[in-house]
Amino acid sequence: MTITHITVPGRWTEGAGLVLGPALLLAGVLARSGADDFFPGQLAAYAADPGRMVLSYSLYAAGVVLLWPAVTALGRVIGAVRPALARWGVVLAMLGLFGRVFHAGVSHLAFQLVDALGPEEAQRVVAATYGAFHVFKAVNVCIMGGWVVLAVGAFRARAFGAGPLGVARCVALALAAGLPLGVLKGSSDPIALVALAGLAVALVPMGVAALRTGPAPRWWALALTFALVPVAFFVGMAG
Repeated sequence: MTITHITVPGRWTEGAGLVLGPALLLAGVLARSGADDFFPGQLAAYAADPGRMVLSYSLYAAGVVLLWPAVTALGRVIGAVRPALARWGVVLAMLGLFGRVFHAGVSHLAFQLVDALGPEEAQRVVAATYGAFHVFKAVNVCIMGGWVVLAVGAFRARAFGAGPLGVARCVALALAAGLPLGVLKGSSDPIALVALAGLAVALVPMGVAALRTGPAPRWWALALTFALVPVAFFVGMAG
């Protein structure tokens, strides 16, 4: 079988990921601001206002998922000049995103325990099982290290430009390594907000440039895309 060189997942998907991924992460964190950042406080916040916490964690999880096309886009730019750094950065960052999606699933289950058992019993269960083994513990270092490797690759490849602004965006990208990781982490402390702001500074301009470059999508492709989102949601709910 011959592997052809094509751009996957494509300019529009990557551009949307570059813009919406950081934006949704930041919106999710801001939506839960004011709650204690560790799991007892997160469970208490859910018990007090479940709608706010569901919205917060949903936005955050969606942002994590949308970062994968952002990572592929950045990796391709870096790979044109520094292929080894691009490969390592993309692999590490993608493994880290898988880990964050797993954490989001466990957090969702913990919130359901509040509904089923009450906040006190849910806190007891989570406390007793918080350190349980799971295979995704192995990717914790990737969650942090992937962004650093991509930042080094972006600097070496001049992916954001060669001037001071380009260097600043590389540093901003590396700040994403400071975003707290794990189950039921509030992530609304100043370090997390700085990390997410850095991610936005690094990626959003690249996404805007990608969306503005090249021909516009055909009308039927846009209509099909917007129609598939609610259909997929309702099919998932019904299933």
